[in-house]
Amino acid sequence: MDKGPLQGDTVLYEVETLAPSHPPTTSQANRSASPGLWAGEGKMSTTKQENVKWVDGVRGFASLLVVFTHLCRSFDEDIFKPTSADGASPRIVQLPIIRILFQGRVGVTIFSLVTGYVCALKPIRQFRAGNHEAAFTSISKSALRRIPRLFLPTTIATVIIWFICQLGAFNVAKHSDSWWIDHTSPNSSPNIGEALKQLLYHIITTWTNQWNIYDANQWTMLPLLKGSIWIFMVMIATAYVKPRYRMMVEIAFFTYFYICNDPFGMQFFYGAFLSDLSQCPGHVSWCQARKWTSRFLAPVLIFLGLILASYPEEEPQWTRWSEVMKRIAAWIFPGDAKTARFYSGIGLQFVTLGIHFSPFVKNGLSNKYLLWFGKNSFAVYLLHGTLLRTVLVWLYYGVHVPADVMVEDKLERGMLPICGRARFWFWLPIWFVILYSLANLWTKYVDAWCARVTEKLVKYVFQEPNEDLDAEKRLLPQ
Repeated sequence: MDKGPLQGDTVLYEVETLAPSHPPTTSQANRSASPGLWAGEGKMSTTKQENVKWVDGVRGFASLLVVFTHLCRSFDEDIFKPTSADGASPRIVQLPIIRILFQGRVGVTIFSLVTGYVCALKPIRQFRAGNHEAAFTSISKSALRRIPRLFLPTTIATVIIWFICQLGAFNVAKHSDSWWIDHTSPNSSPNIGEALKQLLYHIITTWTNQWNIYDANQWTMLPLLKGSIWIFMVMIATAYVKPRYRMMVEIAFFTYFYICNDPFGMQFFYGAFLSDLSQCPGHVSWCQARKWTSRFLAPVLIFLGLILASYPEEEPQWTRWSEVMKRIAAWIFPGDAKTARFYSGIGLQFVTLGIHFSPFVKNGLSNKYLLWFGKNSFAVYLLHGTLLRTVLVWLYYGVHVPADVMVEDKLERGMLPICGRARFWFWLPIWFVILYSLANLWTKYVDAWCARVTEKLVKYVFQEPNEDLDAEKRLLPQ
């Protein structure tokens, strides 16, 4: 069952090994004795399972990063700067690498890369095994599933948010002293007709121009949908292309989106390339025969990636390290590039390449706790913004707006101030428990229902290849 780009069960795939259909030549024998990157492009005779559960672990980590970044945007915007003021010493949470956890910008980028990786995983495995017909069937079904598996949960979430909005659930958020909470909290409509019109409008604009006033976080749904379709199209177009050239095509598309100033588009095709590379028997054998790739190369790549992803979103000129990165960006990124997003993307690519070379890190990311977070990542993404602007705001600001604050221009009379630090840190972990408890219920019931509806839809509209053959046979004269 296809779980969509933000959610999925543990995936195991097979790494094929070379099984030539005829005796190898001398040059082929020499190549197999010292396998290179492109060895193993023939059909397989034996298989070895490689665990890629780490992808779900990374996805679970990404959902946490997204929550953290929205908490920081709500209550501590200084984290997005290298220091709180020009010339001031940085706080611990503003230091390189550490700041990644709190500024969380790389979270959505991870979703893009994982989408490319997962969408390419099964077709590439089937192409390498020579099962092209099965691969085409798999791609067709996955493409059919993709839209309802994204559209149904996001629409249900939008309807719920719209309903509680009309009940005034965001009134306190609209009067808080956090501009980001105020900005992302919708206003209720004056009458039911206007409310229904707004609901329909924003369900549509989520998929047309990436805007949903009831849940601004849904802006990612359209790029993720487009990215998955791009990968499916490339898989079909390169079905009979040799693996080495398919990987070149993936890198070519990566380069194209880099030049086009699209850091999200880059991630889909880098993810597909990484998926292809991880299933290349010659490359896998080469890595297994050399310990230095996991002991030395992987840590260097991960460290370099974390440094790059640490680039601050605001005021990079305030510290020497970020100022140097800003100057380098002018040389390596396209004109008018979103420098912070590009650095997050390039940093993530180095990190995931390091993970690719490190079985130890893969095992760490495959632990049952991160897998649980990965299982619930889509639900967390859909629910956390609303719970932040309602439950957490009520815990920090109270459940009602005093009369002296209910004015047309709240800047004239002041805004609701946030609670003290003790109350802040007391309620935050409790809110996280509420968030993940509700997300787990959403995954168990709502998302499972969406999956069942999707499967029924696919079963209803999909025609298996053998059905075409049966239909042709019936048309033949007896």
